[in-house]
Amino acid sequence: MATRREVARAANVSVRTVSNVVNGFDHVAPDTRERVLRAIEELEYRPSELARSLKVGRSGLVGLMLPELDTAYFAELTRAFVEGGAERGLTVVVDQTDGDHERELALLHRTSTGSLFDALVLSPLALRADDVAGFSAGPLVFLGEDEFPGFDKVMIDNFRAAYEAVDHLVQQGRRRIAAIGAERAAHGSSALRLEGYRAALRAGGRDLPEIVEYVSGFRRPEGAAAMRRLLDGPDRPDAVFCFSDPLALGALRTLYEAHVSVPDDVAVVGWDDIEDGRFATPSLTTVSPDKKWLARTALDRIVRRLSGEELPGEVLVGPHRLIVRESSPTA
Repeated sequence: MATRREVARAANVSVRTVSNVVNGFDHVAPDTRERVLRAIEELEYRPSELARSLKVGRSGLVGLMLPELDTAYFAELTRAFVEGGAERGLTVVVDQTDGDHERELALLHRTSTGSLFDALVLSPLALRADDVAGFSAGPLVFLGEDEFPGFDKVMIDNFRAAYEAVDHLVQQGRRRIAAIGAERAAHGSSALRLEGYRAALRAGGRDLPEIVEYVSGFRRPEGAAAMRRLLDGPDRPDAVFCFSDPLALGALRTLYEAHVSVPDDVAVVGWDDIEDGRFATPSLTTVSPDKKWLARTALDRIVRRLSGEELPGEVLVGPHRLIVRESSPTA
């Protein structure tokens, strides 16, 4: 069976334009509409059950609620959701919560009392399980590690990924491996990454000290400041595992300004696989979560639920890989 992407390619238009034609939106130019309809007929494309259901009362809108929109990871994740939504005849609408408990609650309440959204995807920082108990306004999918029994949760294995990143440094013979990114009131992904870091140190030998720099945010300035403290302190590291790529990029800047060679003197590993890390000097070794898988999986659960399937809430764990680059090359 042909897909909307194949129809779009045959008609030389975007997937969104195909979706607009399928859903009967009237702002498509006549010649474009004719070209799309001809491609649909030639490829024998048939709209999904979800697309047909949009004509009988659904908005076709999915809310994507993220803590922040001005960081590269969430920008790249948003693109994956928008593209994945278009392929499924859905429009993804994005909002920012700032990780604020009242804001996250307000978005849930608005959805349960008549918002335009057919479904919600939420990356929460402050919500807890009792906040969503009884929510039944539509499909609700969580991103991340916090526990929300009865709902779908899409994530990667943060503990395993952190363990692999630190073990990579241990196997290089690094003996003083610092962690930048722990939080004092850690839960969710930050706590799991810290656990993975500690487990890899224990597995690497009892003489490997724990060197942890706590931060209040995951951006470049926090990474730069934490690296400066490490260089000025008694436990000067020979490797650094950062809980985000922006933290790692900030650390790289401090190391450059201090004339510390990377990776000869200090190896650096980040987390996110954002585009900036690929073009840094040196390029950044990083944990790469499969963002397209996260988006695709969350959206597929929504489509199945909107199509009438009765599904139990599931924890869906996606793939990741460690991408080794110049900041910590394998010998």
